[in-house]
Amino acid sequence: MNKRIAMPAKHLPVFLRALTLSILLGATNAVAGPNILLPRTGISANELALLVNDDDPLSRETGAYYQRMRQLPEQNVIHLRFPAGKTTLSPQEFEPLKAEIDRLAPKHVQAYAAAWTQPYQVGCMSMTSALAFGYDEKYCSTKCGPSSASRYFDTASTYPFDDFQIRPAMMLAGQNFADVKALIDRGVEADQSFPDGTAYLLSTSDKARSVRTKLFGITKTVIGVMVPIEEIEADSIMGRQDVLFYFTGLAQVPNLGTLKFMPGALADHLTSFGGQLTDSKQMSSLRWLEAGATASYGTVTEPCNHLQKFPMPAVAMFHYLSGATAIEAYWKSVAWPGEGLFIGEPLARPFAPTLTRTGEDIYQLQLISPKKAVWRVEQADSIMGPFQPISRGLPVVAGRNSVRIAVPSTTKAYLRFIR
Repeated sequence: MNKRIAMPAKHLPVFLRALTLSILLGATNAVAGPNILLPRTGISANELALLVNDDDPLSRETGAYYQRMRQLPEQNVIHLRFPAGKTTLSPQEFEPLKAEIDRLAPKHVQAYAAAWTQPYQVGCMSMTSALAFGYDEKYCSTKCGPSSASRYFDTASTYPFDDFQIRPAMMLAGQNFADVKALIDRGVEADQSFPDGTAYLLSTSDKARSVRTKLFGITKTVIGVMVPIEEIEADSIMGRQDVLFYFTGLAQVPNLGTLKFMPGALADHLTSFGGQLTDSKQMSSLRWLEAGATASYGTVTEPCNHLQKFPMPAVAMFHYLSGATAIEAYWKSVAWPGEGLFIGEPLARPFAPTLTRTGEDIYQLQLISPKKAVWRVEQADSIMGPFQPISRGLPVVAGRNSVRIAVPSTTKAYLRFIR
């Protein structure tokens, strides 16, 4: 039977930078043969803390299911108590909760999953940004001005708490348990699945909400080698059965029910109040999840149409296609996230590099690369080295790769690939 081999190592490429593969590759074989280490491209389940509101029945049910499906250790589940059913917490209500979360979160935890739909807001901030940064009004804007930037934006880090002392947060949101369960199941199904799909970039008739159009050219240039991209001038797409990314700008997005979203799909609409999940006068970002997307984004207060307050498609797609989790790719794509709410299944990771044993001494390496490269293969008796080259190189093409690798069982204990 084929054997999937998981990964670690510290740093993944940033947007517009060549894929760096001079890091140890992958986890270990349980059978005789070499240990092969794959690059760390995102956080693991052990590095995610799950926040549960014990006063909210849906939160309790969501938390129990998510912990089971993602096999989260008990120490990573943080139980809280606060009134359910409110859309907004005041800063005074939030601060003791944040202090309790910080006290209980294991030090190795890098991110949070919040198992509730309400509250989605803290004062002038989104709930997810308040959980990440703590409540601080510098992350809010007045009179359509800028807000403070995230140091995590478009970085190489796969350790946001270790590197920046923030823990990105995403809400496991839904109107009912059936919706949340379907969301979680899609996220789990997406892992290392390398789905075929298309990125749809829409320039709509709403010019104020289509400001991301100016980014579409560079997106197609840089990301087009990694995934098919269609740039469309229309208010919606209809009947497409391969939606992997959908970025648009409109207060209400029609025809979502005609689409098929691939497991792991990211989708959002640039508008003022998409993050007001349960009472927005515009389209709630929940509609994306109900239509089949695995993660989405929306703002909870009036942001005006600053590009920096919304996901930049090229950045989100680059990190996601390079192997990041949904929470990391989405968070890295927003420069000023203080008013923005991230919702979805945080650990979904469709494009994590995967090494599969397909036969005696034969492995298949699957990944997406932003450019053509050559790897040098090295081996050592110890993970500490010294490593010595054993081949002239392994070619990697721009885009999807499925590379056959022959590794004799007599190979020394540890292998690594260096670009």
